[in-house]
Amino acid sequence: MATLCRPSIAVPENVLTNEETLELARTMHADHPQLRLALRLIENTGVRTRHLVQPIEETLKHPGFEARNKVYEAEAKRRVPPVVYGALDNAGLGVEDIDLIVYVSCTGFMMPSLTAWLINTLGFTSDTRQLPIAQLGCAAGGAAINRAHDFCLAYPNSNVLIVACEFCSLCYQPTDLGVGNLLSNGLFGDAVAAAVVRGQGGTGMRLERNGSHLVPDTEDWISYAVRATGFHFQLDKRVPTTMKMLAPALRTLASQHNWDVSGLDFHIVHAGGPRILDDLCYFLDVDPEMFRFSRATLTERGNIASCVVFDALDRLFEHGAVTDSARGLIAGFGPGITAEIALGRWVTSDRPAVGGQGSGRLAEQQQAGVA
Repeated sequence: MATLCRPSIAVPENVLTNEETLELARTMHADHPQLRLALRLIENTGVRTRHLVQPIEETLKHPGFEARNKVYEAEAKRRVPPVVYGALDNAGLGVEDIDLIVYVSCTGFMMPSLTAWLINTLGFTSDTRQLPIAQLGCAAGGAAINRAHDFCLAYPNSNVLIVACEFCSLCYQPTDLGVGNLLSNGLFGDAVAAAVVRGQGGTGMRLERNGSHLVPDTEDWISYAVRATGFHFQLDKRVPTTMKMLAPALRTLASQHNWDVSGLDFHIVHAGGPRILDDLCYFLDVDPEMFRFSRATLTERGNIASCVVFDALDRLFEHGAVTDSARGLIAGFGPGITAEIALGRWVTSDRPAVGGQGSGRLAEQQQAGVA
């Protein structure tokens, strides 16, 4: 079975505290009729610090969509390679062992995808498959894990590299003054993450089942308006209530696997805001301690979109809080409203992939009769 190995995470060096965010809101929007409400909402996010790809002085400027996208591309090319190498080291693999790269991002645009640049620049073989995912927002981290799992089920000896690159600060729009937009300005942060799913061997979460759930008729609750000035984030005030609709999907998938979601040993979920975690505790009947790693990500780095589940998972690895065969769940939530859910058991004993490095590619070629 496929194993999700320890992720590698990096955040930019520019730090913005919640106190600084509140002061910026007071200064820049002193005449806003709902300033008090916005300040209260920002205070209640639970975010203490966020990391930005540019200094705050540059972040608050808007030089145009084209200029911002150039920053996105340059910073992605600068910051992604180190986390890729870190994830490969964590998995005990090299670039030659990767059969598929899944790249997820919703905060910038490149075509061809960054996957092509990674293959050409970092030495991946030219037959490495590419799967860019651009429009699942915060749910894309979970979706990437699930598509990697699916690939390894189809090609059991293969290895998949997942890369998540989110520079949410590049989507700041100074003319968007709704309360939801002011809240998002105090919630989102920037990060880059990578992780490997090994078809054979590896230490981490042995993936057993995955599923998706779309809440009907909620397409406009989380969305982008694409305008001349770039991506304009749109957030419906009903979004914080979505766990009432998504929690049953988590319970159902676990039940289909003959597991009780309330009795799992670990939960790694997308922390879009504190209410999401509070409501999951209530609707899933689990102790708040189960979400301590997701909450720590939110507190220290803000909502880092598709990177959240990888950051929280890395904290689980760091803490060493699970034992062999512990059962757990990973879930990402995002536009749609969509949930991407994975179930699996923890494995602490690493066994090498059959045939050593490159075995996945060799096994595939043998099956095809070309080796």
